[in-house]
Amino acid sequence: MTPTDDGSATAAVPAATLQTLSRGIRMLELLADAGEPLSIPAIAARLGLHRSIAYRILRTLEDHGLVVRDAAGAAELGPRMATLARSVSRDLQSAALPQLTAIANELSMTAFLAVLDRHDVVTLVAVEPSHAHATVAQRPGTRHPLASGAPGIAIQSVLTEEQWRALPGEHPRDDAARARERGYATSHDEVIAGLASVAVPVQAPGQPVASLAVVYVANDVDTAVIGARLRHAAAAIQSDLR
Repeated sequence: MTPTDDGSATAAVPAATLQTLSRGIRMLELLADAGEPLSIPAIAARLGLHRSIAYRILRTLEDHGLVVRDAAGAAELGPRMATLARSVSRDLQSAALPQLTAIANELSMTAFLAVLDRHDVVTLVAVEPSHAHATVAQRPGTRHPLASGAPGIAIQSVLTEEQWRALPGEHPRDDAARARERGYATSHDEVIAGLASVAVPVQAPGQPVASLAVVYVANDVDTAVIGARLRHAAAAIQSDLR
């Protein structure tokens, strides 16, 4: 931790970066990961900032529609964030959406597209089946470590040596080699207890490394059949983006 002029302590920021901008980005990341509104004292404590600094940053983000606050003053991500997110990998999302919709309705499972973001896998877009009585929600922006879950394993299975070197501290799981051999990855009870996932990698020129996946309540399903369906969809997405 590095002391600041106001006496607060915060994680060291490289000299070449703008500290206030870095803090604002970290605040957005914190709110995205929280899954619920956070009070200013909670935000300040988690970021290691003085409350007055956290408040000023929050007000700036609020002025730009990136953050909103409820009646009690707790903050969460605002609608402007959704607008910005729609511009991320727009072509990839557009190509994936029809395939995700078809998969979700055919398999009665939530289907989603996730991309590699440094050491995390982040959900870019998700579709829930239209006729299922109960489904698993997968919110865009949801993130989990690259080392956990089928989407991460699927992405690991296609990373090059150069891409691994850009991820210091990360190492391929043994499951990644198996996923490479059979063309799909599986996981159970890794990201969320009681849930299972099947995923395949998606690679397209000019797009981030991604995975196409379904998530469902763990039960006895034929993952090979699901994997084959996902591979077919991934091939269609990659073809559309060539």
